[in-house]
Order: sequence, then C-alpha cells, then structure tokens
Amino acid sequence: MNKIRILGGVAALSLTLAACGASTDADSSQAGDSGKPRIKFVINGNLGDRSFFDSAYAGLQKTEKDLGYSLKVVELGSDRTKWASGFEDAAAGDDYDVLAAGTVDTVDLVSKLAPEYPDKKFWLFDGSVDYTGKSGCSNKCANVYSVTFKQNEAAYLAGFLAEKLVADKSLPGSAGNGKVGVIGGVKIPVIEDFVVGFKAGFKAAGGNPSSGVLVQYVGGDNPFGDPAKGKQIASAMYGQGAELVWPVAGSSGLGVFESAVTAKRYAFGVDSDQYKTLTDPAQRETVVTSILKNAGNALYLAAKANKAGTLAYGKPAAVGLAEDGVGYVDNANFEKLVPAAVRAELQAQAAKVKSGAVKVPSAF
Repeated sequence: MNKIRILGGVAALSLTLAACGASTDADSSQAGDSGKPRIKFVINGNLGDRSFFDSAYAGLQKTEKDLGYSLKVVELGSDRTKWASGFEDAAAGDDYDVLAAGTVDTVDLVSKLAPEYPDKKFWLFDGSVDYTGKSGCSNKCANVYSVTFKQNEAAYLAGFLAEKLVADKSLPGSAGNGKVGVIGGVKIPVIEDFVVGFKAGFKAAGGNPSSGVLVQYVGGDNPFGDPAKGKQIASAMYGQGAELVWPVAGSSGLGVFESAVTAKRYAFGVDSDQYKTLTDPAQRETVVTSILKNAGNALYLAAKANKAGTLAYGKPAAVGLAEDGVGYVDNANFEKLVPAAVRAELQAQAAKVKSGAVKVPSAF
C-alpha cells in the first residue's frame, strides 16, 4: 500500500475549526525576537474544511517543524465583503516576511497589495497574478511567487477510474446504472478544469460523459462552505442512479460523504486524503480514493527554496502529474474497492499523462 507521492508527502492533519476572522499565532516567537523567517497565512475562509485549506496549513506547519519558520494564521471567514479589508489589515502589519494566500479569489488582492509592500514577499497558490503588469501589479509582481496545479490531469484519472468501476459493476452493491456525479463549488475556470479533465478520462475509459456524468454546482453566497447544500445535491445525484459522487467544492463536499453513507454509495475525495481527514468511520469507508492537489506540499517546497534563496519570484509556476504536483491516493480502502486489473490500467494511464503520450484537455 502506498500513496502516490505529491510533492513530498505531508500528512494531512486533524484541525480544530477556529473562530471566523480569528488570528492565531502558530509560533509565539517573532522575527524581531528570534530571527526566524515569518509566514502569515491569510485564509479567505476558515480552517476545518478537511480539504484544501487544511492541506495548505499542514504544509506550512511543517515549515515550522523542519525549516525553522514561525507561522501566524488569519482566518477571514466566508463573508466575501470582509476579505479585502482583512487582507489590507494583514498586509499592513509588520509581523510577517511572507504573506501566503490561496485560490483565484485572492489574485486581485495580492496583485494590489504586493506593489504596496515591495520589501515583503507574497506566495499565491492555486492562482496566478499577471506578471506583465497589465492587470494590476504595477511592479509586475516581482515579489510574488505563484504556483498553479494541473488539476485537469488528476481529474482525468478520476474520470477514468470512475468509468471503469461503474462499467464493471466493481463497487459493492452496484446497481449497474453506469452514472457518476461531479459537484463543483461554482462555475469558474479552475473548477471547470476538474470537470473537463474528469469527462475526458471517463470517455477514454469507454464511457459517454454526456449521459454518464452528472454535473451540478453549489453556487450561492458560500459555494465552498455549505455542506448542507453539498449533501442535498449528492442525495439527488444518488437518487438519479449515480454510483459515486466526486465533490470539488471545499467544505461543501463534506456533505457528500454523509449522503453516501445514507445512500450506501461511494465518493471520491479531493485535495487532501479524505479517507484520513474524515473522522466518521462510516463516511471514511465510502471514500474510494482522493484526487490530490496538495497545496501544503507546494508551500513546503516554496519555503525550502525561499530559505535557500532559490525561489523564483516574478514568474508563474505550474505543477502536474509529471512533477508529482497532483495525483491520487492508493491505500487499503482503494485496494479493497478497486480490482487489481483496474488499478493497473489506472497506473498505465497516469504514466501516459506524465510522459505526454496522453494530452488532457483543459478549461484554461
């Protein structure tokens, strides 16, 4: 048993949900007292999603343990109207050397703030600023490191695996409907990249994505933080015959695993190894695999390069299967639910994507 390696192998951590808008010192020392490089992680949301932000936090915590950084976390909550002022306040403080933020929702905020604080560094994950200076970033973001993920490549493997499982009626209790579901947070390019890749993999495995892949979005004011809505959508998909559902919707996806238990069906996790991060044993058993976009490992490597003085600021970076930036989890539950022949086919597809023999379409 093993996990397909993602930029190193940071273990997902069980995290306590902090209060909305709260600021937490993960290390009480400050650079003024200890000389440690200081990272301020500003979250446009909250910890506790057991997925994307928790993955990022786990990687940054590892920078404290292994690399000698100090870490402060600022959670801005789900109210979008407070994000801009929250980022401005965070950037104005003199308690950091690096400000780290993630998702495409923070691109414009980082683009505005980075030129205002040229003596600070900014790390942006899962999004990229415009380094030409045409859209913000009057200094061409010379002090910004951006890293994006080729989530379409990992999603391709998810779609391939999903079709193989439902076509072969491999999952226990399979009704043989040949349908699966994908739940996105909101219809934006980065989420569409998951959907496009998934459908391409589903088709490559012999399925018809037009009839076999159900797609719906959480939407609303809190698309990535509404587990009740995620559960509602998943329940409807299972009711339409979906054998498994894959949420790509932050903590909204947590409701999918609840629904899977009730429906006695299955799900894929996303971003983190959700077989590990879920605390309910029944929900864990529904997780066939997790499709990883491990922000934490990317941030850990950024911190390592930053400390060595080799981190490339002023230009974008992108990581996919070839760079071990995305992948899937292979654990005991995966081996129990996925036949050996299908596992071998999936590995072969991953090798083809890594080598470039298979070109996965993208929403970008």
